Amino acid sequence: MKKHNILLAVLLICATLFTTMSCATSQKSEMVSNRVPGEPFELVILGTSDMHGNIWGFSYEDSKESTNNGMSRLYTFIKNERETHPGLILLDAGDDIQGTIMTDDLANKNPDELHPVIAAMNFMGYDAMTLGNHEFNWGIPTMKKILSKAEFPVLAANVKNSKGKYVTGAGTTIINRDGVKVAVIGVVTPDVPIWDGGKEEIEDYIYENAAYAVKDEIAKLDKDVDIIIVSAHMGTYAEFDEENGSDSGLKILEVNPEVDVLQVAHNHSIVKEDYNGVPIVATRNSGRDIAKVVLTLDDENNIISSSYDVIDMKDTEPSEEIREIPVVKELHEKAVSYVSGVGEDGEKGPALGTTTAKFQPENEIKGLPEGKLRDTAVMDLINMIQLEASGADVSAAALFKDTSDLPEGDINYGNIFDIYKFDNTLYRVSMTGKELKGYMEWAAACYNQWTEGDINISFDPDHPGYLYDMFAGVDYEIDLSQPAGSRIKNVMFNGKPLEDDQIVKVAVNNYRYSSAIKAQGLAAGKKEWESSSSIRDMIVAYFASNSPVEPTVDNNWKIVGVDLNLDDPRRAELVELINAGKLETPYAKSYNLKDYDELIKKAGN
Repeated sequence: MKKHNILLAVLLICATLFTTMSCATSQKSEMVSNRVPGEPFELVILGTSDMHGNIWGFSYEDSKESTNNGMSRLYTFIKNERETHPGLILLDAGDDIQGTIMTDDLANKNPDELHPVIAAMNFMGYDAMTLGNHEFNWGIPTMKKILSKAEFPVLAANVKNSKGKYVTGAGTTIINRDGVKVAVIGVVTPDVPIWDGGKEEIEDYIYENAAYAVKDEIAKLDKDVDIIIVSAHMGTYAEFDEENGSDSGLKILEVNPEVDVLQVAHNHSIVKEDYNGVPIVATRNSGRDIAKVVLTLDDENNIISSSYDVIDMKDTEPSEEIREIPVVKELHEKAVSYVSGVGEDGEKGPALGTTTAKFQPENEIKGLPEGKLRDTAVMDLINMIQLEASGADVSAAALFKDTSDLPEGDINYGNIFDIYKFDNTLYRVSMTGKELKGYMEWAAACYNQWTEGDINISFDPDHPGYLYDMFAGVDYEIDLSQPAGSRIKNVMFNGKPLEDDQIVKVAVNNYRYSSAIKAQGLAAGKKEWESSSSIRDMIVAYFASNSPVEPTVDNNWKIVGVDLNLDDPRRAELVELINAGKLETPYAKSYNLKDYDELIKKAGN
């Protein structure tokens, strides 16, 4: 009898422990069913992507809290949704461990430690993550170490080694919710080697056409799978492979009509549409929004209807629970100190260097960056450092952010990050004069063509500013009276016209080499040298050795072929209205004097 009582007690304890453990992991395990037989059931799927290390909701280079992004805001929304839909499925489509000073300059240099993004995602209860291309930035061994601490499967069905083994160990995961069996298949853009070829072990893997990798995964699924979700780190349309669509979300649906939901990513733009009734969703970057798909099912788990949306986080309070995760809090504080130069004891440490004045001129027209309208000290500094480091004849670099500048006085790491936010390395490649001029034409396509009567230069939204390289080592003109492809004029090298068959060595960052020079076929030459340190680290080293640094501009390039009507009083009036906020900044399309009366009327309203 006593033995029976002891056994009963043990069983009760085990049952209690089992119940407790089940509750503790309920975000990712089979839930107690909320379904009512005979009534439609809503299966909720939430999707994030491209969070780029922004856990806190903080701009480290500016040392400011953000108001509309961050994983902490996403978690507030997710937690509220779980109160209504405790069995919701939470997925991410990649590009998460890279993107901030906290991740790139602290966490990712210590891959054996628990990564703050992975710690936060574990806490948030993700069911699966798909690899993004930026997960590969530090090579595959580093990526594997970081992701090994994830408490959810990381998927990449189209990246395998020569023996057919997935790079992350999984291409598909099965999730059971409320009697619904859901297959989630993850694929990453196969263009990874374009950007990160040469990084450790990257080229030891095969990057398959995403659509056909999904097809292979579907063929392996059990017949009792009810719902198929594809989480794809790529855009809806092909980025490079327009002919075959190997990097196209839409191609996945064309080849695989069995798919019920498609999550796309990578382009940092909102998508909420459908293809033959299949919801397609995508969010922007840095945790700015979250995708929500609701599938209404019948008793047999057939889809009766679906709805989908992408919700902005601008009105969402950040979760302090996420911010209080020990590794998140610790590395956030370290990153703030790292940028500001203020130590944990509150004392300000030595600056990285100093300047004698600001490096960017003031914008004449609010919101139109002078740094892209004329040569400036910021770009001359970056290009000069690249020329010295590489031994090249010509250097190309971009102003990644319109507001990038260096202040007068002490320089901290945030200032360096502000003018060079990416962790790029530097390449040197030989080009012919003809190829270099073609590359310059490609860059100059960022501008709109000037039209008679225009009061400003504007920018083509289809050619974002981070693709606009400015060149040092050559003198040249950009004629904006001409269409894209015919703008580069009077290119001079060492005081003489650059000949088409002349060979010059060009310094470019690794991303530009892969995604433009090679992907766009701008030059045949291959890289002949690569830096061992990042360009950002080169800038830090330059300030350490050369401070105080004086802003200098050699004005080796200029825009020609335009008459901005500088002496016309109507232009002065319109500029004043723009700067006063009464007219929108004419960034993507110039204001023209022929529309003067209409613009004045608009400003009056």
